[in-house]
Amino acid sequence: MATGTTYTAGDSPSRREPSGGAPAGKPARWLRNLLLLALLTLVLLLGFSWPGLREQALIGSAYSAREACSCRFVSGQDLGTCKGLIAVAGLGRTGSLIWLSDDAGARTVKASVPLLASQTATFRPGRGCQLEPWTN
Repeated sequence: MATGTTYTAGDSPSRREPSGGAPAGKPARWLRNLLLLALLTLVLLLGFSWPGLREQALIGSAYSAREACSCRFVSGQDLGTCKGLIAVAGLGRTGSLIWLSDDAGARTVKASVPLLASQTATFRPGRGCQLEPWTN
């Protein structure tokens, strides 16, 4: 049974390439190299900016812990309201990354930026909300 297709030496239906030039099922080398270059650039940028990000996270979490503690235990607001007030406090992009949690029994509020920093503020009667000492 003849199909009318003529093959030359070394050319078979399983070895022919689609019109794009790359073998079927294999990504082009330029695409792989471009992705590797983008990943390397991202790693370098993160490496150079990590100390600055950590400092912003420490400052933002300390500010947020103290403000949320005052909001929660001095003003008597619920933690959801305190989160909303901190979100519009002008902390920039750090403000949207901060997580708050409180312990009503110990009268503490913990603010953290995941993987970067966390800070706790404790309410003491007569003194107000005070930050716990920073730990490196």
